[in-house]
Amino acid sequence: MKLRNQKRIAAQLLKVGKKHVQFDQDNLSEIKEAITKADLRSLVGQGVIKLKQYQSQSHSRVKKTAEQKKKGRRKGQGSRKGKATARLPSKREWINKVRLQRDLLTSLKEKELITNKTYREMRLKVKGGFFRTRKHISLYLKEHNLIKQ
Repeated sequence: MKLRNQKRIAAQLLKVGKKHVQFDQDNLSEIKEAITKADLRSLVGQGVIKLKQYQSQSHSRVKKTAEQKKKGRRKGQGSRKGKATARLPSKREWINKVRLQRDLLTSLKEKELITNKTYREMRLKVKGGFFRTRKHISLYLKEHNLIKQ
């Protein structure tokens, strides 16, 4: 029994490939009689013509690599595509650095380890990019005896 045309039309109706159209083996004679799109549409509605499910791709490996990336792995030289400035823009880097330094100064002022005058001077130095890191600030304060014990 050749049902080539029926399969082609059913595939067209269901908007899938011919491989994914499945006929019910008990109702092959009904399918053979259906020659118009309307006939085949009604058979699809009755469940005589069905869709084979597409086999989806497994995401287990994707999940595994995402888990590793969350831990900070897989970020070596070989995994990088853009320049360092493309991966973390220099402006964003600056913002992060300055925020950390200003937080440190604020906490020192709240604990009353530095005076208001020192605090203001240090804020201006931070704004001007004088300090490299938080550690550099604490080192500067110790060297110049600006921190209270």
